[in-house]
Amino acid sequence: MIIKKHHRILIWLTAPCILLIVWLLTPVKTLKNEWSCILYDKDNTLLAATIAKDGQWRLPMGDEDTIPDKYKTCLMEFEDKRFRYHAGIDYLAMTRAFLQNINAGKTVSGGSTISMQVIRLSQGAKERNIANKLIEMMLASKLEIRHSKKEIIKLYTELAPYGGNVVGIKAASWRYFGRSPSDLTWAEAALLAVLPNAPSSIHINKNRETLKLKRNRLLKRLYLNGNISHETFNLAIEEEIPAKLTPFPNQNIHLLYRLKDKYPGKHVFHTYINEQYQNQAYRILDRYYKEFRKNDIHNAGGIIAETGTGNVVAYIGNTGLFDEDGQSVYVDMCAAKRSSGSILKPFLYAGMLCKGEIMPHSLVPDYPVRFGAYSPHNFNLRHDGAVPASKSIARSLNVPAVNLLKKHGIAVFIEDLENIGLTTINRSAGNYGLSLILGSAESRLDELCAAYASMGRRLMHFQKFNARYVNSDIHPLLFLYEEAGINPGITTNYNANARFDAAGIWYALEAMKDVKRPDDKGNWKYFNSEQAIAWKTGTSYGFRDAWAVGVTPDYTVGVWVGNATGEGRPGLIGIKTAAPVLFDLFDMLPAYDNWFKKPYDAMVKMPVCQQSGYLPNPHCPEVDSMWIPEAAYHFPPCPYHKLVHLNEDENYQVSASCYNIEKIKHRPVFVLPPAMKWYYRKSHPEYTGMLPWLPGCNAQNQDEVMQIIYPDDMAEIYLPVELGGEKQKVVFKAAHQDNDATIYWYIDDEYITSTKHTHTIGIVPDPGKHHLILTDDNGNRKAIRFFILKNKN
Repeated sequence: MIIKKHHRILIWLTAPCILLIVWLLTPVKTLKNEWSCILYDKDNTLLAATIAKDGQWRLPMGDEDTIPDKYKTCLMEFEDKRFRYHAGIDYLAMTRAFLQNINAGKTVSGGSTISMQVIRLSQGAKERNIANKLIEMMLASKLEIRHSKKEIIKLYTELAPYGGNVVGIKAASWRYFGRSPSDLTWAEAALLAVLPNAPSSIHINKNRETLKLKRNRLLKRLYLNGNISHETFNLAIEEEIPAKLTPFPNQNIHLLYRLKDKYPGKHVFHTYINEQYQNQAYRILDRYYKEFRKNDIHNAGGIIAETGTGNVVAYIGNTGLFDEDGQSVYVDMCAAKRSSGSILKPFLYAGMLCKGEIMPHSLVPDYPVRFGAYSPHNFNLRHDGAVPASKSIARSLNVPAVNLLKKHGIAVFIEDLENIGLTTINRSAGNYGLSLILGSAESRLDELCAAYASMGRRLMHFQKFNARYVNSDIHPLLFLYEEAGINPGITTNYNANARFDAAGIWYALEAMKDVKRPDDKGNWKYFNSEQAIAWKTGTSYGFRDAWAVGVTPDYTVGVWVGNATGEGRPGLIGIKTAAPVLFDLFDMLPAYDNWFKKPYDAMVKMPVCQQSGYLPNPHCPEVDSMWIPEAAYHFPPCPYHKLVHLNEDENYQVSASCYNIEKIKHRPVFVLPPAMKWYYRKSHPEYTGMLPWLPGCNAQNQDEVMQIIYPDDMAEIYLPVELGGEKQKVVFKAAHQDNDATIYWYIDDEYITSTKHTHTIGIVPDPGKHHLILTDDNGNRKAIRFFILKNKN
């Protein structure tokens, strides 16, 4: 194909124009800058910042950032007076600079516009010569076509160097003056306008007077131009140059690192943090931290979240950030996995109520038990024999909790905890064992706060949405505005996967509202608070972790105290260390006058045996009407009240076979099994239990007369061995309904001894299978088999 001559001429004329248009419309290539990560509170106040990967403090300007007019006025007066009018090149300034440089015989002025400086800063360090200046001019024109004046100013404020490793007005404003650019004074704005002109030679740490003179000359020009008043000018020139750099806020540095890891590539985080609450909470934890250090306890963490939303308003990841001798201060203890202690007990109580496995106040056994090699003990080393389930939670009793877990099932409880949001409970039931309820699992403070807040939220929403459950009630804590996209979908059916219903939650929170807890001497310790708080403490084995979590309709607060290294310390107990911090944090929050409403729509009103907490049997003498969870409707009747037949004096039991039937009197009696009775009487001296039988008139069930507490039938026992290799005695225990009864002990048909009042013996059986037999003077008999195993070498 032959192109005609005039067509070739047209192509030669139009091709450069097309190429020019394409070149102008192509974005300006710039260096890819590394950015600092920054954290804001709910009001866009800077809370923390991290240095960029390249070692520079370079803070991105977000949509919420407005470049202050003071700074723009100072910048354009100093760098580019005709910035609003030129198209990237100020030819008058270029001409002036050229003549000044000719007269001086050296480069004294560059004539660069702000647009040209953006090109130079964005292209990286290059030699300043005529060729590069021409390139800057061309690219500046291109920049003006591609961007508005507002965008160009923003680019400059992000890229301008301010000495050292400080880049951009935002970083400079915080490093030099400790505040946001929007709060700069005229003197401060002028200083930041002149500083990028020669940041390496003029700095607050050197040539301070030269820097001050440059700033004041600019302020005078602003005054002469009518930008500032004479009074403002006089005040501005009297302001001193800052003496040193100001560190960035970093009380929330743990939260910033947490969000940075969760959202890689994101640099600006807008949180729900309330700066006032954050600062108050930090001061409270810091005050306690200074006391804890005296006992070599070096770390603590705290969280405050809104119960209704899960929004975190204060987050203290650790203490000692500003101390030279702080230990492990950058470990985020709010997200660290730590031994849970007994902090999980309310979840077990709520879960069992929801399944109808217990009544709110039904009695739970509380006496020494052994499950294989595992033998739990209460913290105060005492036992009540039987205790209402609600009181076992309020007093954080270990033995009742283990008995409850055995009834509920370890695997079921693990599912409960997973459904309430605890991700750290991830081993098998066999691996955890019954000690799961006492601290064999690991928990995180943030997840515990989320779980307790979810319980409170679920209860409140049940009332708010007319006895309907909100599927999204149970969710993690929320830190960022963009995390709040949870759909509050409503369902008319109970969400079985959530496990916890409103009635079970309400009773769990009521049990937690009793703020009494036993201290290490067994006395009761009281916290007098003006407002109701449902709260729970926890202490891990070896005194390594102290927990306290509290819930109100408004806020959920959690505290952890300990050592990040895992070192235990005497006195590192939830009630002594974490609980006081918890209550001080609640005291700083706004007062409230409401409490969780009783969810009647999730309950049924039923008669309840006052003494046992069970549904009543016909022989329960005192019956109350109370609202109980719907699931408890078919709970078994009271097993402890029995109708007994007495003689005329009502001091012996009798039967029709041995006593005149016309003289027999009938009376209901509260009868506990022998082991429960033995310990129950110690805390209830008025309790009598079953009366003895009239001599010659014994018809009582032997299981109700005598009980072997330890060992269990078919138990396998290793003999304890002392350091010297000598075998220690195995302690066997029994109980009898009659406090004055004598029990006779036999092993393998050989008489061993007799006991009265306290039925405990210590023996050293040979390895092998044995037969233990107990009898009393009335011919009652109990027998079990047990095995003594050889100790492993």
